[in-house]
Amino acid sequence: MTRHIMVLLHPQREESAVAAVSVFKALLDDGVTPVVLSDEIVGIRTRQIESTGGDGILTHCTIIDDSELAEWRDRCELVIVLGGDGTILRAAERFHGSGVPLMGVNLGHVGFLAESEREDLAEAVHRVSQRDYLVEERLALDVSVWHEGENIFNSWALNEATIEKTSKSRMIDVVLGVDARPVSSFGCDGVILATPTGSTAYSFSAGGPIVWPEVEALLLVPISAHALFAEPLVVSPNSRLGVEISPNNPEHSAVLWCDGRRALELPAGARVEATRSASPIRLARLHTGPFTDRLVAKFRLPVSGWRGPIKEA
Repeated sequence: MTRHIMVLLHPQREESAVAAVSVFKALLDDGVTPVVLSDEIVGIRTRQIESTGGDGILTHCTIIDDSELAEWRDRCELVIVLGGDGTILRAAERFHGSGVPLMGVNLGHVGFLAESEREDLAEAVHRVSQRDYLVEERLALDVSVWHEGENIFNSWALNEATIEKTSKSRMIDVVLGVDARPVSSFGCDGVILATPTGSTAYSFSAGGPIVWPEVEALLLVPISAHALFAEPLVVSPNSRLGVEISPNNPEHSAVLWCDGRRALELPAGARVEATRSASPIRLARLHTGPFTDRLVAKFRLPVSGWRGPIKEA
């Protein structure tokens, strides 16, 4: 039976196109058929980097359109994502709810979600072909918006859902709640509702705590709040986070962003709620080392002077 692995890449970056061709070759050598979206191979064709001795590598791949993705989500055993965290979030959006694991290869900068770096690409692809990897489930958020008693929007997020002021608003007035109970109200630039995975992303930049991935929790992090009590909150994964936009200042407009990809302009008086999603994101892992090492390496943290024991990974 033919095995299929999807390869997603950043179509505008030459390094992604070059890396994709290497992945295609490695998968084909291991007897696995690469699957790629037609709108993502433009860079490969225009740069004429797919040729292998006069026989284009793309002729041996399965090329599909977006309209066929729903069918192929169930036929691919894994997705290899070539790019930074943004490309991985795009892949998570396309495969959300499918149960297909994603394995990121970092071609960007920090790349917290990626499992491998570009110099380890060949080994990573071979291990995927041999099914030599573990699958880790990451908590995601279900996000809903309510206005005047009606549910007007539903989405999800792997990193965070962010309520932000728009460019025409100086600030927004909000009331925060947990489990249908009010906690605090203030004016601010925004509020972040994050997962442990998102704790190293926007939440971190706003002063939120870093939460280890194996810790199941939800985070609520105000952005530039004008209040005495506006500290980040870490609550149970079974809690319901709520942010209500004041109905009294309609000129203070706000927008909801889910993972920085899906947006909704929020009307005055809207309430945004976030709960743990029933569909976690599955990430393929090649390494079992501690998250501490990943944190230090990605942020290049200074650790000289440590005199405690070092546990071998």
